[in-house]
Amino acid sequence: MANEKRKKLTPVQQEYHLFEKERETKRPIVRNCVCAFLVGGIICTIGQAISYFYMYFFDFTEQTAGNPTVATMVFLSMILTGLGFYDRIAQFAGAGSAVPVTGFGNAVISAAIEHRTEGFVLGVGSNMFKLAGSVILFGTFSAFVIALVKTIATQWGGL
Repeated sequence: MANEKRKKLTPVQQEYHLFEKERETKRPIVRNCVCAFLVGGIICTIGQAISYFYMYFFDFTEQTAGNPTVATMVFLSMILTGLGFYDRIAQFAGAGSAVPVTGFGNAVISAAIEHRTEGFVLGVGSNMFKLAGSVILFGTFSAFVIALVKTIATQWGGL
């Protein structure tokens, strides 16, 4: 806490702040970073293997294999979340499992599972995109803006 803010605290608040700081659990930051790096790398390696699978067996190119690879990774993360495995991976890896595209699938299904007791329409249907809705909205809007800028720049001969 900054010294200026600490000066504004009452003596009881300052004492409580010291009490709290002494008992705060120390987080293993290096261990968490290593776990996130390793699990995120494993997820990306699996994604690369799936991409090579599509290129080898279905005659996709590097450019066209991306979409089915992303769809497969999201689908796999949704299945693993439904079975309860992805949550264990996320507890171990933290951001290493949330940052790749698989975290998106996990967010969608987690909200759906949480509200399944309310029914399929009002529970699952209305709450499925509660967490991931903002990602979809801003991702779609950003893609639109970038495509618009690129189209305008191309028309003027820039890019």
